[in-house]
Amino acid sequence: MGTGNGRANPERALPEGEQTRFPNLGSSGDNPGMKSFSYWPVIASVLVSPVFVQCVPGFPGGGGCPDSAEAAMKANFGLAAEAEGKVKAALAAGAALQNMAVEIEADVATACGDLAKDLGATDIEPKEDGPGKKAEAACNAAAKAIGDLKAKAKGTLQVKVVPPKCEASMSAMADCAAQCDATVEPGSAKVQCEGGEISGKCEGECKGSCTVEAGAQCSGTCTASCEGECSGKFSGECKGTCEGKCDGAAMSGGKCDGTCDGTCKGEAEGSCAGTCKGSCSAQCEMKGQAQCEGSCSGGCSVEIKEPKCSGEVKPPKMSAECEASCDAQVSGKVECVPAQVRVAIQGAADAQAAIKLKAALKAHLPALLKVTLGMKGRLERAVANVQTTLEGAKAAISGGGQAAIKAGACVAASLKAQADAAVSINVSVKASASASGSANAG
Repeated sequence: MGTGNGRANPERALPEGEQTRFPNLGSSGDNPGMKSFSYWPVIASVLVSPVFVQCVPGFPGGGGCPDSAEAAMKANFGLAAEAEGKVKAALAAGAALQNMAVEIEADVATACGDLAKDLGATDIEPKEDGPGKKAEAACNAAAKAIGDLKAKAKGTLQVKVVPPKCEASMSAMADCAAQCDATVEPGSAKVQCEGGEISGKCEGECKGSCTVEAGAQCSGTCTASCEGECSGKFSGECKGTCEGKCDGAAMSGGKCDGTCDGTCKGEAEGSCAGTCKGSCSAQCEMKGQAQCEGSCSGGCSVEIKEPKCSGEVKPPKMSAECEASCDAQVSGKVECVPAQVRVAIQGAADAQAAIKLKAALKAHLPALLKVTLGMKGRLERAVANVQTTLEGAKAAISGGGQAAIKAGACVAASLKAQADAAVSINVSVKASASASGSANAG
């Protein structure tokens, strides 16, 4: 396995209105994002024949066209080996992208909808159907509700964020590569991790950092809520004595009824970048733990099991179609540690409005930041790679013969669905960025 040397991002304040952009997506009428995809000529040439309008009943496997990546890779279209591989990889990539689009839109629509409702909004449903429209409508409502409550509360809103950490399975990439490309031998695929770090189970001596899950005893860095004592940089509710600042004002050893920034001696409940002695509501990172009961990163005396990569998972050398297909499948199954959000409102004229806004942002911003900060690069790459798989499928459906006609019917149906999925992802991510940006958080 390869190695990476990325580190977790520190807490930071993000500029208002920062947008997530998909450079490969343009806009075209009511369907933003479709114009710049060069495969529309392919769609047009395929759809001119009625036989391609819908999938051939009973094909393959006694049903319709494959509706999942797994089903696509197991299908038998009866084509020549090379064409067969290209079609299966294209359909698998398309199915993975479609599934990703459904999940992203649902997650964003739910997060924005709940945020908007918590702030008093009632109209969160879209006025028209279309890819990403549910997320767009809900996030527009959330952004408006945030703006209205900020104006009512007045004061200065400060949002600090520890970005989410998303990891993809390197083992899943190796398995997909072996299944998709016959030249890759099962169990021997070399997968690399670029721009991130590798973590996993270490059954030997962990030579780096050991991260344990929420609720476990912690004697290390806690980026979420530390319940115990924090020695080091702290931000949150301090039930002991606060050394540093209380709601922005200097404090030395006093009791802080607001947000303490500095060091908390006694019971602390907040973000502890120093050493948290107690329990952590999210993940706790500890150094110098030879025996790691959690996830080890930074080196292990034996090979790490179930390795995950926080950067880009680079597959072994294989066909472009399989590479794109596996990237889409693996990207759709990433696991993310939620973003940690600290919200402070100083000088509020309406205390109740400030409390309401603060609670809603803390509850729902992490889900939006997972998309805008944690998933952004993977989504861009997956959308761009769709075109690669389509070029391979184009060759398969232009070869003629009954098998090509049958396979082409499935490819034609997938083309439209893939295009809609790309638009849905683009609209959903932009909607998420707009809502979080209105709160100065993404």
